[in-house]
Amino acid sequence: MEALDGNAIAGLLMEVFGAEMTTANSVCAGCGAQLQVAELAVYVEAPGTVARCRSCDSVTMVFVQVRETWCVDLQGLT
Repeated sequence: MEALDGNAIAGLLMEVFGAEMTTANSVCAGCGAQLQVAELAVYVEAPGTVARCRSCDSVTMVFVQVRETWCVDLQGLT
């Protein structure tokens, strides 16, 4: 599975957060790397959508849709 950049989930982020989020800064809970959301490695073909840190490959965000409701896990961010 090939990684996309965070721009691939711009529409999803807008739907979930109601704002443009690809330029937002993120800090990886695993290694402390500071990256814009657009710089994260994104996998859209996983069960749900997964964003990973490009520095250490830790999972930073997970999005899963269950019956028209988005479930979001941001535990990989600080």
